[in-house]
Amino acid sequence: MIGITLLFASAFLAATILPFYSEFMLYALLQQGGDPLLLVMVATVGNTLGAVVNWLLGLYLLHFQDRRWFYFSREQIASAQKWFQRYGKWTLLMAWAPVGGDALTLVAGIMRVRFGIFVLLTGIGKCLRYIFVVYLAQLPVI
Repeated sequence: MIGITLLFASAFLAATILPFYSEFMLYALLQQGGDPLLLVMVATVGNTLGAVVNWLLGLYLLHFQDRRWFYFSREQIASAQKWFQRYGKWTLLMAWAPVGGDALTLVAGIMRVRFGIFVLLTGIGKCLRYIFVVYLAQLPVI
């Protein structure tokens, strides 16, 4: 049970802007005989919830758009939101990527990607990554 809790926590932290890697914890639990389906589900939920934190942070950043120091103009934000709504939401399938994935979930919040779409696409991508880790863990060691 401690391993499952640690996997959830590591997956959650790995999805935030903090540098952390949950794949190592998943791999270790798999090597100890953990149930792959349960481990993938726990890691996916934890990692997706961590991405939700980034989405909320991005959403909150828009509260500062009227400040003089805020970097983007209203027109730039509106234009980016329109583009992201048309093309960008599909990039959330790549939110699992070690470089840029966390930033992508933050931008999705700034761009006000609908929450349901955000969770669905992000969750699918993250689940597929963990399934790939399970596959790799079953390969014979050379």
